[in-house]
This record gives sequence, structure tokens and C-alpha cells, in this order.
Amino acid sequence: MLELDHHVSRRADQAVVADAMLTIAETATRATRVGEVRATFADDHRHAVVVLDGTVVLTVLDRGDLIAELGDDDRVGRLGTLADRVVAPHAPLEATRQRMIATRRRRLAVVDSDGTYRGLLCLKSAGTGFCSDDDVRARAAEL
Repeated sequence: MLELDHHVSRRADQAVVADAMLTIAETATRATRVGEVRATFADDHRHAVVVLDGTVVLTVLDRGDLIAELGDDDRVGRLGTLADRVVAPHAPLEATRQRMIATRRRRLAVVDSDGTYRGLLCLKSAGTGFCSDDDVRARAAEL
């Protein structure tokens, strides 16, 4: 059963991605250096970094994109991909959760049809629900 960690005004079977996305996730720009993203990935709660040009998503990075041959001073703007790493805010949440489990992807950037970044969908490790902005704030306070 899908567990929603947000205050959703519709039934769980009618929920959409926008109902469960984070709005306070960290992002990067095309000028961000590989070393900065490697440092971000040192936190095992971080599974993706969304790279923006203003408010438009350029790419989404995961750990596997940062191959050893890349230097820490290299820029991240041309790394990563959007393929299978983005989802529309109006996509059905349960179907998206099932797809994330099947593809072993814990993070998807939430992107409007014009490429505008809306947030990040973060599947919890148990696969039964999604991280919330409150979860992120609480974890930051612990650190």
C-alpha cells in the first residue's frame, strides 16, 4: 500500500507526483564542478543531483555518471541524462512508484512540459512511500 507522507487532498489512488515531491531539494548549475557533486554524493541519502539553467532542467546526475576519469574541476553541465530520470508533475503517483521500484531508481526530477524544474520525487528505501520536505528539514537539523 502506498504511504503518503504529505497532506494530500485526494485519495491515495488518485494522487499525482506533485502531491509527493520535495520542493527544497538541492540543485546544481552547469558551472558546478564534479568535485562538488562527488562531495554531495558522500551523503548516502543523496541519489541524484538536478542540474539547472535558471529554472530549466539540463540533466540529472547520479553516482554512476561521475566516472573516475573526470577531474574534480571538470564541469557537470554535459554529464548525466534526462532519460528515465524525469517525471511530469501530473503523472500518477502509484504507477510512478512502481516504475521506480522496477528500475531501481530512487530519485526523479519533477519537470513541467517546458522543462521547468518543479521538485524532486524521492522514494524511501523501503519503497512504500516518499520523503517529504519535513523529512529533509529534520535530517538537516540532526546534522
